[in-house]
Amino acid sequence: MSSLQIGLAILGVLVLAAMALQALWVTRRQATRQGSDLPAPVPPDEVQSPILDSAADGSNRVGSAAVAPKPETHSTLDALIDVIAPIVVDGPLVGDTLLALLPPTRRVGSKPFSIEGFNLERQCWEPPVAGQRYQHLQAGVQLANRLGALDELEYSEFVVKTQAFCEAINASADFEEMLDVVARARELDRFASEHDAQLVFRVSASHAAWSPSYVEQHALRLGFAATGMPGRMSLPASAAGLPAMLMLNFDPQAACAPDSAQASVRQLVLSLDVPQVARTEVPFKRLRELALALAERMEGRVTDDQDLTLQAPALDRIAVELEGLYDRLEQRDLAAGSALARRLFS
Repeated sequence: MSSLQIGLAILGVLVLAAMALQALWVTRRQATRQGSDLPAPVPPDEVQSPILDSAADGSNRVGSAAVAPKPETHSTLDALIDVIAPIVVDGPLVGDTLLALLPPTRRVGSKPFSIEGFNLERQCWEPPVAGQRYQHLQAGVQLANRLGALDELEYSEFVVKTQAFCEAINASADFEEMLDVVARARELDRFASEHDAQLVFRVSASHAAWSPSYVEQHALRLGFAATGMPGRMSLPASAAGLPAMLMLNFDPQAACAPDSAQASVRQLVLSLDVPQVARTEVPFKRLRELALALAERMEGRVTDDQDLTLQAPALDRIAVELEGLYDRLEQRDLAAGSALARRLFS
């Protein structure tokens, strides 16, 4: 065999090897990313969040060291979002008696209904508790929630239910005029509708799809926790008893697949229920950071509901708009994440 023939043979072997390597690379690129594809866990103190660009106006209104509000221990009625009917009793009543005579349901139509007593020992309003004594009582129904404003039929049901309870304990209640109540309810509902916001970011796979376990392992590394529901994870608030800061969702059918390695996920949904989370938690900053982190680590991109890639200028505009929304909620004494805001926007 001549030197030319030998050279051509070697060249042919090299070409075939290169083609095989390319085919293997393409196959791995298109294969579903598995949980085993992840690198070894990184200690929490070494994990760094992506840098968040400054707001469009250059401001830095909220810092990462803000303290979240403590969870409330009493679900006290408030005239800001409830219509309250004072109940006049002849003398102190024990919680055991009140509990036995409470209406069987705690709703009036689509609105929460409750009866509270003024605890003589603790000097506070609270739902009746066995063994406690109450001098004053009051009944209340919420004026509005995400299902709409309290209407005439619901208010009539509230009056009937409260009167029945009063008869059982030999008491009487004082009710507001229906037209006044309904007008208040509609005004509050208009305000709530104009200031409700639920932000949704999507992280879509740019190349290979992901297995459910691959998604879950990445999310766990970034602080998300399982919720017990397939395809649903949450980012806990900074204090126990408060709603989750963010939610992460992906295809529940894929999450329930018998063989996770055979299931594929091409998109995650990250959501923030703005009125439910305190401003001090800087939830939009966390939403932005985590969406970018997942996209970077899982070879994806951050998009909106229209599948358009979200760029930094658009995210900056959202941040500025949110600051205005937070301000307006606080001016109405309905600060995001407060007990009243969580009840109204539910």
